[in-house]
Amino acid sequence: MIRFDEVTLASNSNRKFSKLIIFDMDSTLIDAECIDELALAAGVADKVAQITDRTMRGELDYHLALLERVKLLKGLEITKAKEAVEKIELMPGAKELLEHVQSIGYKTAMLSGGFTLSSDRVAKLLNIDYVYANTLEVKNGYLTGVVSGPMTQNLSKEVAFEEIARKNGFLPEDCIVVGDGANDVCIFKRAGYSIAFNPKPILHQHADVIISKKDLRALISVIDSLQ
Repeated sequence: MIRFDEVTLASNSNRKFSKLIIFDMDSTLIDAECIDELALAAGVADKVAQITDRTMRGELDYHLALLERVKLLKGLEITKAKEAVEKIELMPGAKELLEHVQSIGYKTAMLSGGFTLSSDRVAKLLNIDYVYANTLEVKNGYLTGVVSGPMTQNLSKEVAFEEIARKNGFLPEDCIVVGDGANDVCIFKRAGYSIAFNPKPILHQHADVIISKKDLRALISVIDSLQ
């Protein structure tokens, strides 16, 4: 490994890659965990944060942890839920990075274990081509504690990654992924080049590059080096 300030690069970055880059959302394209902000609004922040932290470190099964955390949101008014996620800011450098990769021809995708309450807004702000996220069930103006969608299973991100790559005529092993936690391990293993952005320790061993600077503009030079 070679260290360049706050970017740690692997030495095998000489090959060329397909024009598809996959992003995580929470703590990657946005500067928070969506579930934690909803939990704060619901008054269950401590309980949910404990589960989130253990899950991101790979200590808990992702699918079961998601269900347990969402159950704790039962009874939260949808208006308060929307207010909570709309306050979440984009990660510093997100717009600049997305504009750059799009300007050089990349298709972009966001695969999130988070929720459409947030992902719809983020995708619009960043002009992302493909978005996969989960939906929180609402009845009579309140969250029911039930979640559904394409990102609820342990390997959902890998399945979605393969689907998007196939639609564009690419192989996953020729594409680039960016993420920060345990549920990104499956796509890091499949991708040709994996960028860990301020990652949990479990992701270090699967990454070609580790960004420890909280600014997505740090990825621009890395991606340019792969052209």
